[in-house]
Amino acid sequence: MLLSTYGSRGDVEPLVGLAVRLRALGAEVRVCAPPDEDFAQRLAGVGVPLVPAGPSARSLTKAAPPPPSLPERAARLIAGQLDAVTAAAGGCDVLVATGVLPAAAAALSVAEKLGIRSVSVTFQQLTLPSPHRPPLAYPGRPLPPEVTDNRALWDLDAENVNALFGEGLNLHRASIGLPSVDNVRDYVLGDRPWLATDPALDPWRGTPDLDVVQTGAWILPDERPLPDDLEAFLDAGAPPVYVGFGSMPMHASADVARVAVEVVRAHGHRVLVSRGWAGLVPVDDRDDCFAVGEVNHQALFGRVAAVVHHGGAGTTTTAARAGAPQVVVPQAADQPYWAGRVAELGTGAAHDGPTPTFESLSAALGTALDPGTRVRAEAVAGTIRADGTTVAAKLLLDEAG
Repeated sequence: MLLSTYGSRGDVEPLVGLAVRLRALGAEVRVCAPPDEDFAQRLAGVGVPLVPAGPSARSLTKAAPPPPSLPERAARLIAGQLDAVTAAAGGCDVLVATGVLPAAAAALSVAEKLGIRSVSVTFQQLTLPSPHRPPLAYPGRPLPPEVTDNRALWDLDAENVNALFGEGLNLHRASIGLPSVDNVRDYVLGDRPWLATDPALDPWRGTPDLDVVQTGAWILPDERPLPDDLEAFLDAGAPPVYVGFGSMPMHASADVARVAVEVVRAHGHRVLVSRGWAGLVPVDDRDDCFAVGEVNHQALFGRVAAVVHHGGAGTTTTAARAGAPQVVVPQAADQPYWAGRVAELGTGAAHDGPTPTFESLSAALGTALDPGTRVRAEAVAGTIRADGTTVAAKLLLDEAG
């Protein structure tokens, strides 16, 4: 089987969990993903082959080019995906496509060309058309505020996707002998998309237009021990507050780190800073602040007072499974949605906007550190499923026949 994606850590990590589960059930698996070193190391660590595709996701994220370049960048990404996925798909009987939409469209086109069964997967429901909520807006193409009917907004979303990605996709489809696609978004989703999220955190409200299969989140049980120096820091005092923003670049990272450390200290807690793609570092050499790199969040989040993060689906789910109160400081895309879900569940606070000040972050952290929030977070933790990869793997094996 081939699992194909292009995106950040949150687009790659779920495939690691699924790949390991598939192999345990006897399937041969490879993953097509960006060539970033941390992705390669993660897959190598579980013995799953990586077929690199496209440019580094990390360098692309940090480059942050202006919106007018998006169609051109998407066309280049599609071309790279067609080449890489075609090379990786030899001998495969099922292809799983996820990640950013143009990359998924390219992978599905390869499956179509080769006659391989394919499954389209999303790790958040905001890309699935629904009358219950509006779509996300694309850079440079805001949704008109005067349009309030969600169905009309989803029609506009389809038009925007076609305008951004249609020409590039169809040009490259023609190069491999495939017909043009009239509706790129609906081509990617198909009639039966999969939603790999936890129903307690991300309940899907059904719509007659889509037969959505919600498998549960794809999480690999992490047995890695925490580093000795981190263990020593955790053991040296009361549980610290974790601060990390994953794959987000956080362009004012020094200011964000300073504000976060000052706020956590003001609440009487020690601080655990995760470097991430933003390169966060302690603001001084006091022994109440410790910096970590890539560590086992499943083990760590159960030992912290709260988790302050960007609101990626994976981090939100991992913190929720650990029963840790959360402060979500959303940066982009689906992250405001996950912030809202945390607030709705009462398991933490949704920060208003991507740039925290001392006052705004202090108020949010105060909510997270309230004893009642911890009680609710621990209650929600008991409702989250642990069988998402098993459900998905068995469905895929059924697809393979």
